[in-house]
Amino acid sequence: MSRGNFNIPYPVNEPVLSYAPGTPEREQVKEKYREMFNQEPIDVPMYIGGKEVRTDNKRRMAPPHDHQHTLGHFNYGDETHVKEAIDAAMQAREAWSSLPWNERAAVFLKAADLIAGPYRAKINAATMLAQSKNIFQAEIDAACELIDFLRFNAHFLQEIQDVQPDSQDGIWNRMEYRGLEGFVFAITPFNFTAIAANLCAAPALMGNVVVWKPADSQVYSAQVIMEVFKAAGLPDGVINMVTCDGPAAGRVVFDHPDFAGLHFTGSTGVFRHLWNEIGQNIGKYKNYPRIVGETGGKDFVLAHPSADVDEVVTGLVRGAFEFQGQKCSAASRAYLPSSLWPSIKEKLVAQVGELKMGTPDDFGNFVTAVIDERSFDKIDGFLSHLAGDANVEILVGGNADKTKGYFVEPTVVVTNDPRSKTMVEEIFGPVLTIYVYEDGAFEEAMDLVDSTSEYALTGAVFAKDRYAIDRATTRLVNAAGNFYVNDKPTGAAVGQQPFGGARGSGTNDKAGSVLNLWRWTSARTIKETLVSPTDYRYPFMG
Repeated sequence: MSRGNFNIPYPVNEPVLSYAPGTPEREQVKEKYREMFNQEPIDVPMYIGGKEVRTDNKRRMAPPHDHQHTLGHFNYGDETHVKEAIDAAMQAREAWSSLPWNERAAVFLKAADLIAGPYRAKINAATMLAQSKNIFQAEIDAACELIDFLRFNAHFLQEIQDVQPDSQDGIWNRMEYRGLEGFVFAITPFNFTAIAANLCAAPALMGNVVVWKPADSQVYSAQVIMEVFKAAGLPDGVINMVTCDGPAAGRVVFDHPDFAGLHFTGSTGVFRHLWNEIGQNIGKYKNYPRIVGETGGKDFVLAHPSADVDEVVTGLVRGAFEFQGQKCSAASRAYLPSSLWPSIKEKLVAQVGELKMGTPDDFGNFVTAVIDERSFDKIDGFLSHLAGDANVEILVGGNADKTKGYFVEPTVVVTNDPRSKTMVEEIFGPVLTIYVYEDGAFEEAMDLVDSTSEYALTGAVFAKDRYAIDRATTRLVNAAGNFYVNDKPTGAAVGQQPFGGARGSGTNDKAGSVLNLWRWTSARTIKETLVSPTDYRYPFMG
């Protein structure tokens, strides 16, 4: 077959549409939302090889903001379906891994254009319905970030192909990049449609085959992802979607000799458990599995006395309460100087108090519902604790109601104990805890930031004083994998702020950069001697 040197179209970040009144995209997504909300309940299968697999065990899907309404059902499998998915993946592996890299890239570039065009309203509406995101949060996630992952990853794949060794006289050295020998297991969260797609698409782009287990609460939009991949021409068996009990899947996957890698986003506790299980089974595998994980966060905002009050307030409101605080990067704890506190408090309480809460089809709502009853009950438990804590003052919010949807008020509290429960533990909800420090104790405040939490995902410093910015950047070098200066600690863009943290927050393999793709390839060095020697003797032997 003919081959050439191919150049992937140079990626640029997908523009975020405004959805302002009168724009065509606003009407399109509203119409699609209404259509999908009112249509007959759908039946989402598992995708195993070329089959749509259904079972007698149906699980109901409902919008978090209207949990009595049925969107449809998905089919719940068991260990036999996981085994079938692994078999289907391994059957597809040889053909897919040997396909030229540009052909694999073409599939995902087409998927990106499908999402940017005919599927944009559908994948956004699905994310609004299933995960209760307002239109802006859906747009930056399910549309723009997913498009960016697909396009930038294709570009990074080309970069990897171009990394070649030197050759000396009489020798031609070259490097080829293979998929891992086996299958990759992708476990994905509810909170980002883009992450769900990327965790299976990135390894597949590199020539791997994947068994994908999406979160139960994200299956509604996961089905749209599979629809897009199939429309883009992804061969059967390359990505197999199974919906089943996590431990049941783990019993099959982590006991299989062809298990080659784990691509995970979820809780720190689950990730540590899986790592331990893999370690205990290490002698069973053909190769040492690649383990990539992005887990929890207890993300901070630190303001210096030189900070601008309005900038801090905006960073806190957006950083803590966009998508109901259900981002691993969400601002959850803040350290503010006493000199600025009265002004920050007044404006912060006023702005949080005016945030509208309701369903995502009302574009005036800033916050909507948390994902499910389990999450609601956990967050409500934190609110009950705060209400009874003598060291805490609730400034705004503090209430929750799950009568119609799982609604939790955006809540701001101030504590006089910098190691209180909500300054330390991950909440994953719209609760911000503030500790006020004396202006002269900036160093001590940084010590608290660095030592209070087991996590190290994101963090932000607000300051006008350049010496303070430099000092915070240096002192907090290990406190956050993504560090923001005069901005909220959320909203990493693919190709601009590669995302990931260390400590209890994961392996810091930086989704949205070439670093993540390196983890999903197995390199082979080929040395070809152009004129081979014919005498074993070396000159020194003369």
